[in-house]
Amino acid sequence: MAAQQSHNWIAVASADHVQRGQADGYMQVCHGKAAPLRRLQAGDRVVYYSPSQIFGSKIKLQAFTAIGLVKPRDAYQADMGDGFHPYRRDVVWTPARQACILPLLQTLEFSANVKNWGYQFRYGLFAISEHDMRCIAAAMGAEASLFDAGESFALPHPETNLQLSLDIN
Repeated sequence: MAAQQSHNWIAVASADHVQRGQADGYMQVCHGKAAPLRRLQAGDRVVYYSPSQIFGSKIKLQAFTAIGLVKPRDAYQADMGDGFHPYRRDVVWTPARQACILPLLQTLEFSANVKNWGYQFRYGLFAISEHDMRCIAAAMGAEASLFDAGESFALPHPETNLQLSLDIN
């Protein structure tokens, strides 16, 4: 049986929202919509880009703020109160430091020589190349934990105590 090909994604949210998801092991995108999250598969790599530190603030952050691997559990709804029931995906977040996007713009394939590099972020979630994910992970100090050759990443299966081993090469 062939190993599943991992995909790489950039998700967009303010850093304060990202931190909330990191603390509880999940991600949300596009104001809690399910459809974007259904594009993700277990073992996919995801990195959050935060245009601002605080939701609604005009003070720019423009940094990558979290990076990790999507768990096997499908998108599910959560109750955040006041009638808000966003969809989420569970993620194993990797220890990493924040990394400003500006020094990376000419290195990343999706932004090199692109005047309006920020346009894609309006979608809330978009696919990126392996090259771009590796560059971002390296800038965040997380490359080894996401890309170690010959290593497998064990994710707990949500319905059992079994461990699913996903090859991340």
